[in-house]
Amino acid sequence: MLQSRNPTLSTLLMTTKPAQRYVCIHGHFYQPPREDPWLDAVQTEDSAYPYHDWNQRVTAECYAPNAWAHLQDSRGRVERIVNNYERISFNFGPTLLAWLQGKDPEVYRAVLEGDRKSQERYGGHGSAIAQAYNHLIMPLANERDKQTQVAWGVRDFEHRFRRPPEGMWLPETAADTPTLEALARAGIRFTVLEPSQARRIRPLTGGPWTEAGASRLDTAQPYLQKLPSGRSIAIYFYDGSLSRAIAFEGMLHNGETLASRLAGLLKPTRTGPQLAHIATDGESYGHHHKFGDMALAYALDSIERTGEIRLTNYGQHLALHPPAWEVQIAEGASWSCRHGVERWRAGCGCNTGANTGWSQAWRAPLRDALEWLRDTLAPRYEASARRLLKDPWAARDGYVAVVLDRSPDQADAFFAQHARRALSSEQRVKAMKLLEMQRHAMLMFTSCGWFFDDPSGIETVQVLLYAARAVQLARDLFEEDFETPLLTRLEPMHSNVPEQGNGRRIYERSVAPRIVDWDRVAAHYAVLALCKEAPTDFYCFSAQAEDAQRLRGRMRKGTAGLVRLSSRVTGESALRAFFVWDEGTLQPAGRVAGLPRREYLSLVEDSGTRTAQRKLLREIPGATCTLESLFEDDRRALVAERMEALLAETETVFRRDYEAREASLRTLAGLRVAAPRDFQEAAEFLVSHALRKAVSDPELPVQRIK
Repeated sequence: MLQSRNPTLSTLLMTTKPAQRYVCIHGHFYQPPREDPWLDAVQTEDSAYPYHDWNQRVTAECYAPNAWAHLQDSRGRVERIVNNYERISFNFGPTLLAWLQGKDPEVYRAVLEGDRKSQERYGGHGSAIAQAYNHLIMPLANERDKQTQVAWGVRDFEHRFRRPPEGMWLPETAADTPTLEALARAGIRFTVLEPSQARRIRPLTGGPWTEAGASRLDTAQPYLQKLPSGRSIAIYFYDGSLSRAIAFEGMLHNGETLASRLAGLLKPTRTGPQLAHIATDGESYGHHHKFGDMALAYALDSIERTGEIRLTNYGQHLALHPPAWEVQIAEGASWSCRHGVERWRAGCGCNTGANTGWSQAWRAPLRDALEWLRDTLAPRYEASARRLLKDPWAARDGYVAVVLDRSPDQADAFFAQHARRALSSEQRVKAMKLLEMQRHAMLMFTSCGWFFDDPSGIETVQVLLYAARAVQLARDLFEEDFETPLLTRLEPMHSNVPEQGNGRRIYERSVAPRIVDWDRVAAHYAVLALCKEAPTDFYCFSAQAEDAQRLRGRMRKGTAGLVRLSSRVTGESALRAFFVWDEGTLQPAGRVAGLPRREYLSLVEDSGTRTAQRKLLREIPGATCTLESLFEDDRRALVAERMEALLAETETVFRRDYEAREASLRTLAGLRVAAPRDFQEAAEFLVSHALRKAVSDPELPVQRIK
């Protein structure tokens, strides 16, 4: 049973003095950034089936249930529905929030509302805290990336929650002194770490240092880390034992047990204020542990009902009870690697536990290759951007405002603040491409690329996609080949799956085919123009048709056009001509090319014959147009539509044949003679097809239970 009323919690409270006792549960809600670097959209991830992608799946299993968590009584009946985000401390990855805002705005609003309500509950202190932007391992980042990651995390938080963040979550809780300096410099008042990350402690009044060790650290109070700059930052070290029990030991099977364990962290003999607090992946509450959202809601409600323990968040607790002790952290430690931060740069042995015996030696060459790329691009960025922007690195810190809002007005405001002078359209495009190159040079260090067991997984492929986009932009800007030396550096990165090969092979098979250029964008447009209708906006592109004509030849139809394509990300545009025909099968055929208008019109005039069409397909320079030219989601959708049309034709044929033989089949049934198997299969097809259409009917009501 998920929850049951028992005397455990009340018994604990009866033996504990009514001092200032608090409970805080922190949830780290995060998914790796999954957007295709060229489309700025998440494409289908088959491993998340039956959902479109992992963001959608975890939203359904965790983020939404925690926004509308069901509180049950002892009979399993729903007493009321609560927003867990109102009562816990939490952070959401900025890239995840951006996805939620666009794809599930209802859940997005519930998260923001949870923070707003928490301010009412906790004396003006919101429960949401910020996160270093794209979850890279901060101790392994250079100083500029540390600065930008914090700046972007703060700005993203302010944009969404409409207030400055008091705290910031560090990815994997990985920390070192320069990282804490970056937080303090940005006005962050506290962060949350794992107990083993404390090296030594002493009272703020002074005295000898005591080695902290996880077993000797008092997690019931905050600590102050004094920094070399003269700044300082408060640190909360969560209770490691109970946090691990929630993640790995089934603690979320029963909400009352969770409440009792939390109360059990409060010491009866202690007279001063004390805080029982834990930190876990937010996905524990519903995704990793089914109904964990309900157990969490029950535990919070059970604690609150007693009136003896106060729920709080870190901001409120810090205001009420500032640190009385000082700490010095262990440099470069984290919560998910017992070797510090080696999990993200070496084969230290830390893994998911799912693939015993696999080597993680691939992690080092991956980091070496990407650090080479970062450090090669940085001076080129600085030199080139300095001709356009007052301060290239301050501009990069401020570029997050454009990432958050791709409108022309926001771009104007950005350049008004950072440009050296009024820039031409070409100069603005160049500046945007430089900044996008830097954005992807940070995204490629997202920690998930190293976390799992093999470099052929979707997380490592994702960081390589970001690297490929940075390489492409750099090639366009500097006319240099960065891809070849990158691939050479990836060769020592060997997969544990023999057929996957090394890093070069993984890149060439899983990354290179997804690289998008203007010909690919035009081919996507052309196939849709033939098979459905010409789009005006798709993904992060817009299209303006300058000419469009229907081509008709013997036995097939076609489309030709001249289209100006524009990127809403960089502002760049390109003119492409296209010619594409329906071959009478599932597969269209055509070409796109960057042709002048006059040459395009000349080709259109001569395209009526089969010979001319073959010549066009054979001789026009550019890219081919086939179903493979479509981006993944559109290709699947178009194939599904065409298959549905074929199924409809098949149904018509089967139904006609079945109805023509219906009288004979009834006679056979009356004689208790089985109909031939072929006829039975036809009937089964008709029934199953009718059922499938009924179940997939978009008119059937589907709604989220709140």
